Amino acid sequence: MKLTHWMMVFATGICLNASATAADRGKAYVSNQDGGVTVIDLNTLTTDTVIDVKAEGPRGLAVSEDGKLLVVATRENGSISIIDTATNEVMKQIAVGKNPEFVRVRGNFAFVSYEPSSKGGPPPVAGAVAIAAPEEADGDKEPARIGIVDLKLGKKVREIIGGPETEGIEFSRDGKQLVITNEADNTVTVHSMKTGKLLKTIPTHDYGDRPRGIKVSPDGKTYIVTLEFSNKFMVMDKKFNVLRTVDTGGAPYGVAYDRNGERIFIAANKAKAMEVYDAKTFEKIKDITTGNRCWHFSFTPDDKEILLACGKSDAVFVIDVEKLEVTKQIQDKKMPWGVVTYPKSMGSLDKPL
Repeated sequence: MKLTHWMMVFATGICLNASATAADRGKAYVSNQDGGVTVIDLNTLTTDTVIDVKAEGPRGLAVSEDGKLLVVATRENGSISIIDTATNEVMKQIAVGKNPEFVRVRGNFAFVSYEPSSKGGPPPVAGAVAIAAPEEADGDKEPARIGIVDLKLGKKVREIIGGPETEGIEFSRDGKQLVITNEADNTVTVHSMKTGKLLKTIPTHDYGDRPRGIKVSPDGKTYIVTLEFSNKFMVMDKKFNVLRTVDTGGAPYGVAYDRNGERIFIAANKAKAMEVYDAKTFEKIKDITTGNRCWHFSFTPDDKEILLACGKSDAVFVIDVEKLEVTKQIQDKKMPWGVVTYPKSMGSLDKPL
């Protein structure tokens, strides 16, 4: 009896250890501008399937908090596709506006940047909130907007007017503010999440031009904004006072902190590198050589790797976070644009809330 008991304990221990070893690492979703959305199995780092988003030009994408929905901006039809992640089928397409690009999800709402006008023009008065309405006939005079979509109702319920060519979207740590980058007029604007009211405008021209990526630190005390045309990133405190700029490689875009807020990762497009900085001293730690037109990236949920979408290399580069080196390329993509994961992880497009 005693021998049988210990044999059972030993067998149970083996099963538990095997179960821990075989823990599911989750999935990554990659938008491809010339294709659909690729699903990558993070257990094998191989392509699992490709989702047909029922429209051309998928770019920004985000996963709902419970992982049941994938929201994808589809440029050509001015909509977002709502996808059931259990079946990989499009449940609904919701019209948002011309040229939707960046997507963030918070609670039951998707925040989608889009451009009623493809031309920048003079800076508009930002901060107004409008009920969703058909686009005006003279679209060239329209500023960019953040469309807010109620995922339960399945429709756009209101919008926040930004500057021309609104690009990045970030939430303050307390969820009370929406912070957006406006690349055409070189501003960062801060809006009330509740009302959409413009709270503050930060001009960036004196520090650098074309603000694109934006991320708040895990402790909520610092914001990083990449300045693509000036090869720098800008550092702001929690009250949006500019503290300094830091030189980068050519054309920095996607930016993210690691989970502990110790390092900053920046995809420098023209430098063909992932750049790593100390988040306290802002000293560069390393340049990791990558591919062509690498814009957006995501950590894996276990923080062991980074997946970097390199559009003109038609591949996703896999970077070992500890070694800070490329270990693999996942091929057969069609101009990959962005990457998110579920479970949610830190990245240039998404992060855990």
